[in-house]
Amino acid sequence: MKGRDELTTSTLRMALTAVSNAETAGDAAKVLSDDEVLAVLAKEAKKRREAANAFAGAGRTDQAAKENAEGEILDRYLPVQLTDEEIDGLVADALGAGGFTGKAQMGPAMKAAQAAVAGRAEGGRVAAAVRRRLG
Repeated sequence: MKGRDELTTSTLRMALTAVSNAETAGDAAKVLSDDEVLAVLAKEAKKRREAANAFAGAGRTDQAAKENAEGEILDRYLPVQLTDEEIDGLVADALGAGGFTGKAQMGPAMKAAQAAVAGRAEGGRVAAAVRRRLG
């Protein structure tokens, strides 16, 4: 705010609102853990990327650029995302430790893989790695 950066200020206010909404969602208000806050921020960053792709596809490059900039601001507060090779390695270790071998075990295998990745990669990328290993 002191730097008068309107984009950063509005993005951080949006992120705080998303966290507040998550805290008050459900039957009773609760205080989110650090991991839960990171999950909310990751969800908001993903929304920004998807919106930027939609705007770019519709030819609205100015709005797409704004969404991309907001996503970059949110990414500053998120852990560094794993590369595909790192995801493959973690998934291979998790599947080997759990003894998962076939596609029928996709659900438990995903649970183990998500625990190994621990929020450092999007679920779609992890699911693709699990499918490759089980298939």
